[in-house]
Amino acid sequence: MEWNIYLSGEIHTDWREKIIAGCEAHNLSVTFSSAVTNHEASDAAGDVLGSEENSFWRDNKSAKVNSIRIKTLIKNCDLAVVRFGDKYKQWNAAFDAGFCSALDIPFITLHDDDIIHPLKEVDASAMAWATTPEQIVEIIKYTITQK
Repeated sequence: MEWNIYLSGEIHTDWREKIIAGCEAHNLSVTFSSAVTNHEASDAAGDVLGSEENSFWRDNKSAKVNSIRIKTLIKNCDLAVVRFGDKYKQWNAAFDAGFCSALDIPFITLHDDDIIHPLKEVDASAMAWATTPEQIVEIIKYTITQK
C-alpha cells in the first residue's frame, strides 16, 4: 500500500521538505500532497473569476477556489500532518484539522510546546502531537513498517 499524506499549515519554513526527505531516506511508500504553498498564487486563486475592489471578496473567491483542492486532497489522504508555526496564526490549518476530525481522517499536529494551550482542542482530536519533522517521520515509519 502506498500511503497518501496531506501536509497542511505553515508555509514559511522547510518542515515539509524535511518530512519528505526523511521518508525518502527510509524508502517509505508514501506520496505527499499539500495546499498551494506559494502565498501570492494562493491569494490570487480566485482572480480568474474577475477583479474585486474590496479585498474581502477577493479573499473569499480565492479561498473557495483553493478549497476545491484542499477538500479533495484531504478527503483522499490516509493521514494528515497539520503544522502550526510560531510566526503567523494558521487559522486555515485549524480548519483543516477540524475537517480531518469530522471526516475521521487521522492527523498529527506539529507545533512547539509554547502553543499547547491555544491548540488544546485541536491536539485532543489528533492521533499524536509532535514538535519536530523528525518525529513525524518516525511516526510515519512506524505506521507503515511497524518498526
